[in-house]
Amino acid sequence: MASLEVARTRSERRRGLLGRDDLTGALLIERCRCVHTIGMRFAIDVAYLDAHRRVIDIVTMPPGRIGRPRLAARSVIESRAGACERWGLAVGDTLDVRLDA
Repeated sequence: MASLEVARTRSERRRGLLGRDDLTGALLIERCRCVHTIGMRFAIDVAYLDAHRRVIDIVTMPPGRIGRPRLAARSVIESRAGACERWGLAVGDTLDVRLDA
């Protein structure tokens, strides 16, 4: 289990993790099929999720890259590089996201 921030607004989704020096948990970005790390200060893991929050791909992206869109993706989880492996997250897993009201 990991703490999860949610990018709720268009501005938050567009900004993602830009401008941060670190992240201890993860960031969920809804309505997202592609990410970039231009301007990022650290490498990230990106888990692409389908409409059922099933992991369809996981990639590690160093700073300064533009990711390839995953057309089946409906959202992504961004975390510090290595986090997905530490959490045991793998393609085919379905995430149970519990949001506080």
